Amino acid sequence: MKIPTTLKHKPVIVCENYENVDGRYAYNSDAKGLSLGLAQWNDRGKVDISAKVWRYTGEKWSRQSEELPLHRVLDLAILVCRAKLHFQDAYRYEKLYNPEKPVIDRVGLQGDAMTVAICTDNEKIDEDIKLFNQVLSEDGELIGERLRTLSRILKEMRY
Repeated sequence: MKIPTTLKHKPVIVCENYENVDGRYAYNSDAKGLSLGLAQWNDRGKVDISAKVWRYTGEKWSRQSEELPLHRVLDLAILVCRAKLHFQDAYRYEKLYNPEKPVIDRVGLQGDAMTVAICTDNEKIDEDIKLFNQVLSEDGELIGERLRTLSRILKEMRY
């Protein structure tokens, strides 16, 4: 399915077969494509690029399609990596985290730091963190493949 080019987000680089590789939803996904392009929120004289997940309901392009600035896409990747790293050793804690120290890390970014922490405001955190860990484990192959690919590409880019 072709990604629309007549909407406010202007695709430049596209993956039009994303539904075939969308993790556990592969071949049965409403996320039909990904694109990098000119952001829909561009103002006159100011151009940003963004990433977009294109969802299709079967009848029309969905309003649930998401568009994110590239730095947020990378911030999410950092968050995923840091969470995965936490859960590699989380078995050491009875609750899979230290309730006395819920902050996992502070990742320095542009003059400040992204605080990565367990959401202790979630009243069901003890149940939810177990489910999260279980799914993270079950999806280990899917996530691992993507992390290895990302690592390889970053090395090719000399990062």
